[in-house]
Amino acid sequence: MNKLYVGNLSPSVTVEDLKQLFGERKLPVADQVLLKSGYAFVDFPDQNWAIKAIETLSGKVELHGKVIEVDYSVPKKLRSRKIQIRNIPPHLQWEVLDGLLAQYGSVENVEQVNTDTETAVVNVTYATKEEAKVAIEKLTGHQFEDYSFRVSYILDMDAAPPLQGPRMRRGGRASRDQDPSQPGTSGGLGGPRHKQHDFPLRMLVPTQFVGAIIGKEGLTIKNVTKQTQSKVDIHRKENAGAAEKPITIHSTPEGCSSACGMILDIMQKEANETKTTEDIPLKILAHNSLVGRLIGKEGRNLKKIEEETGTKITISSLHDLTIYNPERTITVKGSMEECCKAEVEIMRKLREAYENDIAAINVSWSPSAFLNEDERQQTNLIPGLNLNALGIFSSGLSVLPPSAGPRGGVPPAASVGYNPFLSHSSHLSGLYGVPPASAIPHQHPQQAPEQEVVYLFIPTQAVGALIGKKGQHIKQLARFAGASIKITPAESPDVTERMVIITGPPEAQFKAQGRIFGKLKEENFFTAKEEVKLETHIKVPSTAAGRIIGKGGKTVNELQNLTSAEVIVPRDQTPDENDEVFVKISGHFFASQTAQRKIREIIQQVKQQEQKHQQGAAVPPHHSK
Repeated sequence: MNKLYVGNLSPSVTVEDLKQLFGERKLPVADQVLLKSGYAFVDFPDQNWAIKAIETLSGKVELHGKVIEVDYSVPKKLRSRKIQIRNIPPHLQWEVLDGLLAQYGSVENVEQVNTDTETAVVNVTYATKEEAKVAIEKLTGHQFEDYSFRVSYILDMDAAPPLQGPRMRRGGRASRDQDPSQPGTSGGLGGPRHKQHDFPLRMLVPTQFVGAIIGKEGLTIKNVTKQTQSKVDIHRKENAGAAEKPITIHSTPEGCSSACGMILDIMQKEANETKTTEDIPLKILAHNSLVGRLIGKEGRNLKKIEEETGTKITISSLHDLTIYNPERTITVKGSMEECCKAEVEIMRKLREAYENDIAAINVSWSPSAFLNEDERQQTNLIPGLNLNALGIFSSGLSVLPPSAGPRGGVPPAASVGYNPFLSHSSHLSGLYGVPPASAIPHQHPQQAPEQEVVYLFIPTQAVGALIGKKGQHIKQLARFAGASIKITPAESPDVTERMVIITGPPEAQFKAQGRIFGKLKEENFFTAKEEVKLETHIKVPSTAAGRIIGKGGKTVNELQNLTSAEVIVPRDQTPDENDEVFVKISGHFFASQTAQRKIREIIQQVKQQEQKHQQGAAVPPHHSK
């Protein structure tokens, strides 16, 4: 149960008065209301109703001549590291919120709560109770546009005394899964992000309708996200000239379905206004490894969905698949209502298949094994993006999640030996969150990750914001990422850019660079409509430079097309003392990350070939036959 404190009550208020108030506001009337002098405690059935009661009543309702206050009832001993932030603008970018939260301490976890409120709600866990206290003080009333944040403590069961009989299991371990609706426990969008399996709905829509879906100044898509509590990514800038554009919807199954229905409705209305006579089919993108289970034995699953929904469903051919495009298109034809019903059933089957793949993951392999204890809960650099999914811990996983790029993503890095099943299934991680067991290459768990050096260029005026007061921000960033971060001195007073040298393993590079990109956006060094694009340099062996360029520039051109980054290998370079030259990469964060990983992969291939050549040359002649 979610117990709320109702304060500032008139002495004349009765239990019946409170129950009547709840009933009038369409809030579930609690069986038990504990009324004290001037305040009361009320239990609500779940977190969503509790949030609704707080948002509906606190500071807004007068009872017997006094404006009442409503908040969570949290005993002092359980006021520790967990807080809840409400009244967040639904269109606020995760990167901005993430950067705001990080200003007040080390954030271990952020959970989005799926509610019926028009604004967003998140539960945040800080590393220490002192940081949580500072965050409450600083964020309460924080203004963002016309929204004022409301912040409360929520129960932190980890702060409970160690020996409390009814809350203990055998062996003295605190029970944290008694109430799935309790803040901080797993269950729906309220669950800890590292336990969430975000399974987005991927759609293809005609390019001609993209403008209508977005709406004037983005108002239409904002309305969709607001009403459905979804995150909707329209990849309109990708695949220039293509007849169709992908859309990725992140939400609960119900939220995805609602957003899908609204998008179909928008397209149908636009088609009517433009006198487009043809019916608009629903097109769903699904990873090939899941489609077989959607079809079912002898097509039974698909036939059943068609019969129950009155639709006609076709699936694109296997011949359309490539190593770079592992998705198949599921086309659903019928009335809008029939298509929406079919979407629910199709996604349910795909989600079941995906959950089965997740269950098959070898739990003993985890990227968090590379992180220290303070960072194990911080594997999500940006809320909604899982580092497990981004392929930066092993050479067999995809790098680019769908929210950052076009249909098909990017090629997976080369694994040891050719495995056609691995090359396809490895994309599942980039598309849907966590890699299936089949996509994880064998590697020694104790093997130390290779240190990489990246040279990132930022605007000179952004240096102060990155360093922070007394160097606090850059120190915190280095600790969070597990990387060395140094800003080189300015060569002259009028330079427009400064070089940041980042040294660390792949996962540290991702976290450090991601924070820097986010910080520049947060501090308004780029406009709201402008993507943060930075130049990055990495050193490569001079022997690998030609491989990166390719014959006639073919490889570098393909690399640029796949990643949306600009990649330049200057031809007139003199190798340094380590026989290395620079490669320049320019682009937004995910484009840059993808290009970096692909180039590192080419370097690794060159090194392996050189080693084989050296070993072959060292074989004594009498071994040959």
